[in-house]
Amino acid sequence: MTAVDVPLRKNRPAPDAPQKFRKGGRRRFGADAAGLAIALLVAFPLFWMVLSALKPKTALDAGDAAPFTLEPSFDSFMRVLSVNNFGRYFLNSVIVALVVVIVSTVLAFLASVALTRYQFKMRTKLLIVVLVSQMVPVEALTIPLFFLLRNAGEAVPLVGLNQLGSLVLVHVGFSIPFAIWMLRGFVAAVPVEIEEAARIDGASGFRFVRSILFPLVAPGVVACSVFSFISTWNDFLFAKTFIISAQENQTLPMALLTFFKPDQNDWGAIMAGSVIMTIPVLIFFIAVQRKLVSGLAGAVKG
Repeated sequence: MTAVDVPLRKNRPAPDAPQKFRKGGRRRFGADAAGLAIALLVAFPLFWMVLSALKPKTALDAGDAAPFTLEPSFDSFMRVLSVNNFGRYFLNSVIVALVVVIVSTVLAFLASVALTRYQFKMRTKLLIVVLVSQMVPVEALTIPLFFLLRNAGEAVPLVGLNQLGSLVLVHVGFSIPFAIWMLRGFVAAVPVEIEEAARIDGASGFRFVRSILFPLVAPGVVACSVFSFISTWNDFLFAKTFIISAQENQTLPMALLTFFKPDQNDWGAIMAGSVIMTIPVLIFFIAVQRKLVSGLAGAVKG
């Protein structure tokens, strides 16, 4: 045996290396197959919604359960778009959702900074109150909120019943506690040394929050905005409860009630309306997702 043979033998793969590679390949294949199955399971309701919206009304009334249609029709979409004040309903939903996203995200970010970076009395108790507020069912608060907004409308008509301000106020109140708890973790993950270095360089507290801290926690801000937008856009309970007689202030989910009838529901129009309601959510998520990725990259780079 020469001196050259020893390292060559040490570099040879173990006899069971191919078996390990095969096991690793089977595990990856199993994980990919499971992920594909879950994706198909999640996407199936969306597929069936679009399919039902494209099927002719006669096929839906006949109970056609085929997973395809040879005669796609846009009649269901036309019936939805022909609803009186449909454009107004759509605009109201957009206004309420965007205002809730902006207001709740800004307030939750500032509150999370205060609860994480500053020491003051009652801070722990305030965090407990924020946590407990998430445990109360929405249905249990609907009636008290109704009387609260009715009385508040006498002093401030903008946030009273039959006003879009009532929906904005309620959704902001429900979105802020969740956003605070989510953003609190992002803010706490930013090292204190970064803030100390900024103060040494002469940056004020507001400058640090605006120019340094906010870009670093941008992924959490985007995640909170997505949650606020979806929960507000799909709201039906509060829109039905607080907007009683003002038809001009109804939101988009209320337009679907037109197609629920005592004798027979128009399922094609209901599914078409659901597709129309889903499109803005997808557009918002795609637009925000790009900022989410860039925010993550900026946070890692910083």
